[in-house]
Amino acid sequence: MTAPEHYSVLLEESVAALVNNPSGRYVDGTFGRGGHSRAVLSRLAADGSLMGIDKDPQAIAVAQALAEQDARFSIRHGSFAQLLEWVAPGSLDGVLLDLGVSSPQLDQAERGFSFMNDGPLDMRMDTTRGQSAADWLATADAEDIAFVLKEFGEERFAKRMAGAIVREREVAPIVTTGRLSKIITEANPAWEKGKHPATRAFQGIRIFINSELEDLERVLNAALDALQVGGRLVVISFHSLEDRLVKRFIRNHERGQQLPKGLPVMDKDLNKRLKSLGKAVKAGAQELAENQRSRSAVMRCAEKLA
Repeated sequence: MTAPEHYSVLLEESVAALVNNPSGRYVDGTFGRGGHSRAVLSRLAADGSLMGIDKDPQAIAVAQALAEQDARFSIRHGSFAQLLEWVAPGSLDGVLLDLGVSSPQLDQAERGFSFMNDGPLDMRMDTTRGQSAADWLATADAEDIAFVLKEFGEERFAKRMAGAIVREREVAPIVTTGRLSKIITEANPAWEKGKHPATRAFQGIRIFINSELEDLERVLNAALDALQVGGRLVVISFHSLEDRLVKRFIRNHERGQQLPKGLPVMDKDLNKRLKSLGKAVKAGAQELAENQRSRSAVMRCAEKLA
């Protein structure tokens, strides 16, 4: 079902949670290489439909080929935060979001996401627009770099690493992942067991360059408006920043409006808009054995109430 170069994380679990109406209208907000989309289509009836969204031009090329093969599928190039530009409020039966970077993006050195493969320091999911990581690091001051590494990478040595980046760029421009990885690694005085010393810093820069957390907040709100009552929201996160945001969003809309204690308000008047569907789901032993990248995946699901 999936393209051979990409393993779709929590594939069966996410699609089973998403599709509760074979004739419904669904959105895969992160098409990637189409693993989840193909699995969704396999569960849809002839009158069902699926729209894919992706920032990555390479993903769009794969999606266009799928759209030519299956009339139930269509694709949009852009951010999932733009969801309500493409669908009407209350029109969807389900929205699936598989967050983070896809395996092909990590594995292609020229994309600049990986500290393991030396290549141009780009990190943009959409290579047709925006500022590359190299361009940003060339001009950002140490305070801004440190903020990004700490806030989005949860890197405790952010100031030390930012200082090293600013010093080293005066020697020569930092334009490759290999050089940035070396600078960060040498500036990291306490390596975590089983984790590359540049992992957190690279995560922070990538999240910042692609506005990932801002886009996630926007799409969660857009999805809530786009879903009809009974529609499903399924989100797969890969790090604590994403998962906390998703967990908090579902919890807040499950609780409804928070009012001072003692007010004579009935439960039905609290405007509860979501119902959480079970606990967070993680990859099972078999999937972990087949794909190590699934070890950090957390799936949360909710159903729209109103």
